[in-house]
Amino acid sequence: MNEELYGHDAYSPAQIAERIETVGVAKAQLPLFKMTVLGILAGGFIGLGALFYNVVAADAFLGFAAQRVLGGVVFALGLVLVVIAGAELFTGNNLMVMSWVGNRISTGLLVRNLVVVYVANAIGAIGLAGLVALSGHGDFHHGMIGATAMKIATAKVAGGFAELFFKGILCNLLVCLAIWLAMAGRSVTDKIVAIVFPVSAFVAAGFEHSVANMYFIPLGLFLRENGASTDLTWQAFLLRNLLPVTLGNLIGGAGMVGLVYHLIYRKAGSRQS
Repeated sequence: MNEELYGHDAYSPAQIAERIETVGVAKAQLPLFKMTVLGILAGGFIGLGALFYNVVAADAFLGFAAQRVLGGVVFALGLVLVVIAGAELFTGNNLMVMSWVGNRISTGLLVRNLVVVYVANAIGAIGLAGLVALSGHGDFHHGMIGATAMKIATAKVAGGFAELFFKGILCNLLVCLAIWLAMAGRSVTDKIVAIVFPVSAFVAAGFEHSVANMYFIPLGLFLRENGASTDLTWQAFLLRNLLPVTLGNLIGGAGMVGLVYHLIYRKAGSRQS
C-alpha cells in the first residue's frame, strides 16, 4: 500500500520545518482583531488545562510520580485545544523565528505578533482565573482545590530569578517540540498523541510556562483571603515569576528549537526536500 497516497505517513522533519515557516508567515499577517481574539482564546485554553491539573494536584492520596505525571497528561488539554481548535499561543509562536530568519517576515511583524499574543494570552488566562474564583470552584473537594491553588501560586513566586529562568527555557523547549511533533501528524489523533508526552514531561518535571502562570498565580491571588500574610502579590507575580519565565520561554522555544531546526533544515545551502 502506498502510505503517502493514503495519508498514513507522518511529515518528515524537513517538511515540518517548511510547514512551520509557512504557518509563521500566515500568523504574522493576521489582522489585529483576529490575532487578539485568538490570543485570548489560547490564554483561556491553557487556563483550562491548568484547572484540570489543579484537580489532580489536590488529591493527597496520589503518590508523587503518579500525581505529577497524571497532572501533566491532563494539563496537555490546553495545548490540544490550542492546536486542534485553533488559537494563538505566545510560547508556541516562538517558532515564528524560523520565518523571520528565513527572511519571510519582518522584525516588526514578528514582534507585533509576539507582543499582541502575549498580552491577549494574559487577558484570557487571568480572565478565566477570575471566573473560576467567582464560581466557587475553590470550595470543591472540601476546599482542597482552593488550598492547592494557593499552594501552587505561592510556590511559583518563591523561586529565584535564575532558577525560574532556566525552568522557563526547559519548559518551552518541550512545548515547542510538542508543536513540532504535532505538525508531523496528519490526523487529530496524531496531533493529540504528539502533544501529550512533551507537555506532560515539562509539567511532571516542574518547569515553568509563562501563560500557564498567568492562570495559576492570579487564581491564587483571587482566592487569597483579605489581609493574609503572604508573599503572594501582583508585583511578585509580574517581577519574580513572569519576567524570568517569559525570558526563559523565549530562549527555549525560539532559540533552542526554532533557530536550531532552521540551521538544520532551512538555512540556505542546506535545505532538504
